[in-house]
Amino acid sequence: MRIAVLADIHGNADALRAVLHDAAAQGAGRLIVNGDVVNRGPDSVEVLQTLLERDDVTFTLGNHDDLLRLWHTRSDRLPQGWYADPFWGATAWSTEQLHAAGLLDVPQDWAPTLRLSESGLPDILISHGTPEDYRRGLSERSDPALVRRIAGEHGAGVLIGSHIHRQADAVVGGVRVLNTGAVGSPADGDPRAQYLLLTATPRGWDVQLRRVPYDRSGVLRRFETSGLLQTGLSAQIFRDELLTARSLYTPYWEWTEGQGEARTAESWQRFRGAEG
Repeated sequence: MRIAVLADIHGNADALRAVLHDAAAQGAGRLIVNGDVVNRGPDSVEVLQTLLERDDVTFTLGNHDDLLRLWHTRSDRLPQGWYADPFWGATAWSTEQLHAAGLLDVPQDWAPTLRLSESGLPDILISHGTPEDYRRGLSERSDPALVRRIAGEHGAGVLIGSHIHRQADAVVGGVRVLNTGAVGSPADGDPRAQYLLLTATPRGWDVQLRRVPYDRSGVLRRFETSGLLQTGLSAQIFRDELLTARSLYTPYWEWTEGQGEARTAESWQRFRGAEG
């Protein structure tokens, strides 16, 4: 049995196609999509439609899948000031794209966790972040006490997370912790699309951290031709992340909070200057 576990596609159809092609070539008979199918990139509708047309896919819920539904309803789970802030133009744009395609509510049925069980092998628990918080990624840097607690509560010998946009394979607190990395927007300096390939063997779970090259020129061009880039600063940052394969959005957000700066084109330039 061979399973592909992928996540953080973030509206990048070219990266998704490359991963699906590679997974098929590797003999994967099942796909698990561990959240954040949509938002950030220009292809949220195409990516979600592509996956929904398959009969071998299981989804778990990611924070961006949930964010767009919350945005559309003006949920009070989000700060109310965000809805009028032009910085969030890319999120509003992706929300409207999915709503117009009738796909916005699809993720409401996605579970926060998924369990893999195979006779003779340790159970695997999969969640976008942790079972309690889809914004808290798992990696070799995770608190061992947290990892042991999650594994114990769920009876799992292996934990798989996503969200942080970089791959991981480590033993933390006596538990094997894996991270899928990101299909659509890696953050470790390597622009190749990332996913995990799991194989059940008599010796245990064999894990490959797969990296798949693809041509980024198409998705970068669609940032402009789709109208996404014209929505404002956050779209520019998402495009720059794709270009650099580095995390920029979160460090910039934290920098503006620490400096008491508004999130504007001017503060973005000051942030990039401070980065050197």
